[in-house]
Amino acid sequence: MKSSLKYAVLVMFAIMAQHKVFAQNRFEFSLEESIRFALENNVEVKNAILDNAAAKATIAETRSEGLPQINIDAGASHNMIIPITPLPSELVEGAPPGEFVGVQFSPAYLANVTGTVRQMIFNGSYFVGLQAAKTFRELSDFDRVKTEIDVVESVKKAYYSVLVNEEREGLINSNKVRIEALLKETNVLFEEGFAERIDVSRIKVQLNNLKTELDRARTATDVSKQLLKLQMGMPMNAELILEDKVSVLEDDFEIEVLLQEQGQRRIELDQVETTLKLANLDLRNNRAQYLPRLDANYTYQRNTFGGSVADLTRNNWFPGSILGVTLQIPVFDGLLKASRIQQNKIQVRQLENQREFTRDNIELERFQSRANLINSLNALEVQRENRELAEEVFNIARIKFQEGVGSNLEVVDADAALKEAETNYYSALYDAVIAKVDLEKALGILK
Repeated sequence: MKSSLKYAVLVMFAIMAQHKVFAQNRFEFSLEESIRFALENNVEVKNAILDNAAAKATIAETRSEGLPQINIDAGASHNMIIPITPLPSELVEGAPPGEFVGVQFSPAYLANVTGTVRQMIFNGSYFVGLQAAKTFRELSDFDRVKTEIDVVESVKKAYYSVLVNEEREGLINSNKVRIEALLKETNVLFEEGFAERIDVSRIKVQLNNLKTELDRARTATDVSKQLLKLQMGMPMNAELILEDKVSVLEDDFEIEVLLQEQGQRRIELDQVETTLKLANLDLRNNRAQYLPRLDANYTYQRNTFGGSVADLTRNNWFPGSILGVTLQIPVFDGLLKASRIQQNKIQVRQLENQREFTRDNIELERFQSRANLINSLNALEVQRENRELAEEVFNIARIKFQEGVGSNLEVVDADAALKEAETNYYSALYDAVIAKVDLEKALGILK
């Protein structure tokens, strides 16, 4: 009895664990939830955040140059062969006059400990470097925002693509169901002698084509969903279910308000202007290289020596210290700094040109996006009317065939026309929502 109870408990925990794993790999997301998920998990967003953290560290790195630089060095050495220094014999007691005597001055073992402190007093490029580091962080912030905007755009378009592909798959499947029903009716009429074999064969050909088209549609849906998961930063083996439907796209247009929107400042301008600011700071930094540099330094050391290693621990350690300043005055560097300054000036002019081009390009994008959206909406309205007409024609052809006053060829043609009209409608709807996303991005209001 106890073993049976233990087995039941283990089975229950196994089922719960399996359910938990399944729940962790199954996601049901609306468009807004997909965007939030992507902004937390997309690889490019993650890297942009890391770049931002690296930019903060760059500021600390630049600031550290103006702080005291303290180092401690310790060393020991063994003179395996002590060098001989010649001295006049007059300096050595008991040596014959007029000759030189070899004397060993260095001990066999030496040890020392040295501490140095260096403090920058003046450096013309230091404060320029600090300002450049802060500006680089600003550029990193703008780059992160631009990355997030691009991710939102990619996720929206991929999400819409999945919705439309799912709808296309459903349309083809519905068309297949209609043709199967028509085939069944035609078979009955053929068996009763009211239809010919060619009518049955014609519908079978149509049905076979639909089966192939349905397979392609399913593949397109799967591929578009995998692309969406990639844009979102979701594991490829996770199950993703879209909560929104195509009807959301049809109701998600506030066209009049959007077309009247003047737009906001684009992040691309901030990126160009910040890059231009960095180029000007680099120019100032190279000019500051002509100024002298002044540093204060202090050294404290202790030395000992002896004829053996044991002497290093027994003998006294003799102290010494040095306090001083170092002035470095640049005189001539082969026109290196002048060449760098010239390059900086050219780069500044290029970025000024890029800034003007970016402004003009933004205006062109806004104009073109508005025009594309208007054209897409007009095409959508035409395809909506065509779909309604094709549906009406199919219903009439179906009724005529059922009443015996029409042929199944008319029904097959009407069904094919309806499928084409429905496909064209959702293609136009996809083009319209993509044009809407493009205009929102062009206006700087995509979110």
